[in-house]
Amino acid sequence: MNAIIAALAVSLSNSPAPEAAPTFSLKGADGKEYRLEDYRGKYVVLEWWNHLCPIVARHYAAGNIQRQQKDLTGKGVIWLTIAGSAEGKQGFVTADEAKKIMAEKGGAPTAILLNPAGDVGMKYKAKTTPHMFLISPKGELLYDGAIDDNPSGRNKEVTDLLMKAYAEASSGQPVSTPKSQPYGCGIKYPS
Repeated sequence: MNAIIAALAVSLSNSPAPEAAPTFSLKGADGKEYRLEDYRGKYVVLEWWNHLCPIVARHYAAGNIQRQQKDLTGKGVIWLTIAGSAEGKQGFVTADEAKKIMAEKGGAPTAILLNPAGDVGMKYKAKTTPHMFLISPKGELLYDGAIDDNPSGRNKEVTDLLMKAYAEASSGQPVSTPKSQPYGCGIKYPS
């Protein structure tokens, strides 16, 4: 038994430490400025969002993302939805459009942030919509990847990878899957 505990301790000590989440400041659809540093001491979720992406639309139609938003914000987590499509590209929204669409979908993020320049997405190497990130209260990047393990939408047994990462981290455990392959539509960065 002691050998197993020692081996586990060695494997945990050899796990790479989480990296610092890139800092940013973005204007919200509500006109306010949002800085990641303002949320030190809280968990933060970043959700890259393009309402015209069929995968995003599927998750919102099923209520998956709204359920996660409500669950986590109800626990004090800050959920920042980032509209990252460049002007003139699929999914670009103005502040008023973003608020209207999110309200129609029953979304409940803490804020919708506008990033048509794509600079924050590039800092995070965000690839798809949705692409999810979980940041610790210390500002460490704990999870980077897909919302779940069901890219086709046809699996009956689904693991909500973001929720699993939060459950592990918030209970003091290391995140067992800190990175996964995101799926969805490519982010429409400026050319």
